[in-house]
Amino acid sequence: MITDRRAVRAPFLHADQPARGDAGALIRRLEQFDALEGEARNALERIAGTASSVAARTDLIREGEAPEGIFILLDGMACRSKLRRGGPRQITAYLIPGDFCDLDLALRPRMDHTVSTISTCRVAHLDFASIQQLAVEAGSLVQTMRRATLVDDAILREWLLNVGARSAIQRIAHLFCELLTRFRAVGLAQGDSYELPISQLDLADTTGLSTVHVNRTLQDLRRQGLIEFRSRSLMIRNLPRLQALGEFDPSYLARWGPPSPPD
Repeated sequence: MITDRRAVRAPFLHADQPARGDAGALIRRLEQFDALEGEARNALERIAGTASSVAARTDLIREGEAPEGIFILLDGMACRSKLRRGGPRQITAYLIPGDFCDLDLALRPRMDHTVSTISTCRVAHLDFASIQQLAVEAGSLVQTMRRATLVDDAILREWLLNVGARSAIQRIAHLFCELLTRFRAVGLAQGDSYELPISQLDLADTTGLSTVHVNRTLQDLRRQGLIEFRSRSLMIRNLPRLQALGEFDPSYLARWGPPSPPD
C-alpha cells in the first residue's frame, strides 16, 4: 500500500525545484488525436516549463478533496486508485508521460478517487483559470485533450473486463501489452521493452489478485519465455504470444482523429 499519504498541493508542488520543460511525451500523446499547430505546441511547452519533481509514493490529490485544477504527467509513472474504508486499494488507471487528469474536474465538488505517484515524477499543474485561458488562446488544444479522455474511458472499460472475466495470467499479459502500446505511442519504449517501476503489490491492487498469485503468475510468464525483468524494466520476449494469451486487441487505444469533413 502507499504509505506516504501527504497530498501535494497545487500550484506549487512539494519539490526541490522546477524541472526543465519537456513537452515531448505530451505533444506525442495529443498528436494521436489531432494535428497540433504552432500555437498549441508553444502552449504545451509553456505548461511543461512549470513542471516540478515529485517524490515517489506521494499523493497529488486524495479522494474527498476539492480539486483545484488538473495534473499533467511529463515523466515517471502515477496511478488513480480508490481505497476501501480500512481495507485494500484498487488501482483504476496507470498514468504515463503525456497523461493528465480529466478536464471535467471543475464539475466535481470533491474528488472521487486518489491520484498518486508511483515513481519519482515530473508533474505540471494547470488551474481552472489557466484552462479557460488556454481555451481562448488555443481553443482546439482543449478539444484535443478532451478526445484523449475518450481513450482513458476505453481503458477503464477494458480493465473492468480484465478483472471480471479474464484469468490471472490473462489479466497480467493484457496489462503488459497495453502498457507497451501506450509507451510506444509517446516514444518511451525501446523495441518491446519499457520502464516499469510498479511493484508486485501494485500489480495485485490493479488485477484483483493476491501478491502470492501475482508472483506465481509472473514466474509462469517467465517460464513460458514471454517476459523478462531487467532492473526496473520489462522486456516482452514474445509479443505475439503474449498478445494472444492476454486476448489483447489494441483497437481501444487506436488513433482518434477529428471527424471527417462532410462531402
